[in-house]
Amino acid sequence: MNISLKWASLAIAFAVTLVGCDNSAKQSTTQDNVTTAGAESDLLERINNHGTITVGTEGTYPPFTYHDETGNLTGYDVEVTRAIADKLGVTVEFKETQWDAMMAGLDAKRFDAIANQMSLTTPERQAKYDKSEPYSWSNSVIVAPKNIKIEKWEDVKDKKSAQSMSSHYAEVAEQYGAILVPVDGMAQAITLVEQGRADMTVNDKLAIIDYFKQKPNQNLEIKIEGGDASVRGAGLAFRKHNDEAVAKISQATKELKADGTLARLGEQFFGQDISNQPTATQ
Repeated sequence: MNISLKWASLAIAFAVTLVGCDNSAKQSTTQDNVTTAGAESDLLERINNHGTITVGTEGTYPPFTYHDETGNLTGYDVEVTRAIADKLGVTVEFKETQWDAMMAGLDAKRFDAIANQMSLTTPERQAKYDKSEPYSWSNSVIVAPKNIKIEKWEDVKDKKSAQSMSSHYAEVAEQYGAILVPVDGMAQAITLVEQGRADMTVNDKLAIIDYFKQKPNQNLEIKIEGGDASVRGAGLAFRKHNDEAVAKISQATKELKADGTLARLGEQFFGQDISNQPTATQ
């Protein structure tokens, strides 16, 4: 092989390699797009075809998601989700999961959505997940023994606070300098505070009011509320790229608010309508 022919062969081989790399890149991008579009169309297709959607929930967080005396899964979040499913004409299948594993379950596609007082308060969660129209509103409170002095959020500094580590309330407690004591849920947090193994807990106002109603406690009390800055709306949470499906579910939620279904469910589980966003003066 003379020199000219040798260089020509090398040039052809190099060109073939470049084409191969380019095709691989295009194939990878195409595959990513197919995967994303597939995730989107899968949930949307099931909604459009009146199929089954799967929803993660704790089942241990009354009155939002729990088992009644007969063992049936119920609660405000559960019944709102069932009402949304009825509105859309789909079947809903709940998958009970501990709170700390809830996001991982959604990431792993064990379920399509989460119904568990999701508010997506952090930038990280907002970047990774979407939330439907809120169906409830609440804020944060501090619960502690009556003999512990907590009059303002700054008094939380260096106090031991019993919290579910991946919850919004753990972020609030840590933000004010509390030392976090990990728990599996609100009931365990209350128990640790009662036993003196934690000084306090930050939790949801509506859940605490209901808990004290079910289990009157003479030693613990709500010290302070979070105020307007902690007001948050909860809705169903989804993986990104389900825009059309989320829009349909948000529309169904708005219709349930308009026809009085959310107000009725609020009365059933809380004795009041919790679907209205508090005003700045509340």
